[in-house]
This record gives sequence, C-alpha cells and structure tokens, in this order.
Amino acid sequence: MKQASNARPLLVARWLWVVAALVAGIVVVGGITRLTESGVSITEWKPVSGALPPLTQAAWEAEFAKYRATPQYILINGPAGMTLATYKTIFFWEWVHRLLARGIGLVFALPLAIFWVRRQIPSGYHLRLLALLALGGLQGAVGWWMVKSGIAHDVKVSHLRLATHLGVALFTLAGLVWTALDLQALARGQKRSRLTGLGALAGLVLAVQLVWGAFTAGLRAGHVTDEWPLMNGHFWPGPTQSGETFLQAITGDPAIVHFLHRWWAWVVVAVLVVLARALKQRGRREPSIAIHSAFGTQILLGIATVMSGVSIPLAVAHQLVGALLVVATVWGMHALGSERWS
Repeated sequence: MKQASNARPLLVARWLWVVAALVAGIVVVGGITRLTESGVSITEWKPVSGALPPLTQAAWEAEFAKYRATPQYILINGPAGMTLATYKTIFFWEWVHRLLARGIGLVFALPLAIFWVRRQIPSGYHLRLLALLALGGLQGAVGWWMVKSGIAHDVKVSHLRLATHLGVALFTLAGLVWTALDLQALARGQKRSRLTGLGALAGLVLAVQLVWGAFTAGLRAGHVTDEWPLMNGHFWPGPTQSGETFLQAITGDPAIVHFLHRWWAWVVVAVLVVLARALKQRGRREPSIAIHSAFGTQILLGIATVMSGVSIPLAVAHQLVGALLVVATVWGMHALGSERWS
C-alpha cells in the first residue's frame, strides 16, 4: 500500500518501543507494590491532584486516617503496630505506581496526537493506535476497580481483579510490540505479519500461565511451600479449603493454584521450544535465542522464588522476566508469520 510522503513508520515504531519499555517497568513496580502490601495504601483516585504526595504533616495524617479505616489496617497492620513512618513506605510504592501510570498515558497520548496532526502515522495504523490508547485507559479503570476490592471488602485486593489488571497490562505490551514490529517491517517495504496457528497456540498457553501466575501472587500462594519439585513432601498438595467446587479450587485454592502454575510452566516450555525451533529452521535465530533465554531464566527464577520463601528481589525479577518473555514470544510469533518466511 502506498504511504503518504510524510509517513514515518520507523519513528512511530521507535516511540512504541519506548512505551513498551515503560509498560514493562510499571509491571515491575506493580509487582513491588503487591509484594510490599502497598496496593490499598492510597484509598482515593485523584487523577490530577493525586500526582503530588502529601506535602505537610497534616496532609500525611489525613491520608493515614483514611488508610486506618481499611480492613487491611484494622485486621493486620493496626494490631501489628503500624506507625505513620511505616505507612509512608507503603504509600510510596503505590504513589510511584500511579505516577508512572500517568506518565505512560502522557508519553502515549501526546506523541500520538503530534504524529496524527503531522500525518506521520502510516495508513491503516490509526485505529490500532487508538485501540492501544483505549487499552491504557481501560488499565487505569481496572486498576482502581482492583484497589477498591481491598479498600472495602478484604485485607487484600481480589486476586481475580489482580489477574485482570496484570492481564490487560501484558496484552497491551504485546500489542505495542506487535505493532512496532509491523511498522518496522513496513519501513523495510514488507507487509504486516500474520498470526499463525503455532503462534496463536504459543500465545494462548503463555496467557494461561500468566493468569495463574497472577492468581498465585494475589492469593500469596507462593508461601504454601518452599520446596521444589515436591510441595510439603507431596507431588499433589491437595486442597487447603473444604467445600470447593472444581472452578473454585483451580482459581482460588492457594495450594492448587500454586501446583497448576508450577506444572503448566512445562507445557509453556514445550510449546515455546517448538516455536523456537520453527524460527531457527527459517533462519530467524535472534527471536529463537530470545525465547529460549527468557523461558529458561523464568523457570530458574520461579524455582528460586519458591525455595527462598518468596524473596522480594527474586519475585520482582520473576515478574520482570515474565514481561520480557511476553516480548520475546510476541517477537517469535511475529517473525513466524512475516512476509519474508511465508
């Protein structure tokens, strides 16, 4: 398709890579926020004024008073003797998380408007970029929906809402990467990539693993055992709660969720090995190496996280590499369906 003379596909692609890096960064900060139990420390959503933290002692006292009304404080942190100084620590991570989200919104929306006005967006990409912008807005709404579950109903946010929040973030990351790669192909005079059957399978099995990883994090299921490959001396841990339905067990029982997350990982590995070998056979060594490196590192970090009793640095690294595995897998899916190898 002939493009307007001022279309800049490579420039737009580079911008999308910057946004993708920021999304990976906020996934990491989100992991720290969860692991430090900071997610419900800010009990209101103020898109503009909330960009600034409390600046006076009175403002800090007011924020702390709102937090003291949450179940998390009443049932856990209050009896544990939380002070204002301790509260400031968990406030910091949630504030950074929200500030970074605002920053990503600006980094996406403002250049998009500039590219649009200057007619630098290649034909056929306008609606896709608007869809990515809408996903960013949805992510903000889902994030507040998640936080509300921990403010009013429980000592922690809903693990189902947490999985939705992480899922939207990683789906957005995948969309950014795929679009950037399409634009880079366009700059080389090639057509957009197509999604192959193997690529779709790889994306699906990885998505299942990521969702159960979010369930594992939200349920604190990593603390069920510090053993690997057994769980407290057994291969099958059994349910930890009575009267569960099958669906409740696989999505809400900490031991079973942990079991599914650790063993579905090998299904993911098997499919990704097939994907990587297919890429190598087509001469695409770079994405093949990236996929192998990412899933190998991720498996080792997952095992180390469990055996360390969920060390925060290891758990955060596990979440970061999970995001990088998404990038590597999308790169491989895109390369497999590219014009060059069709």
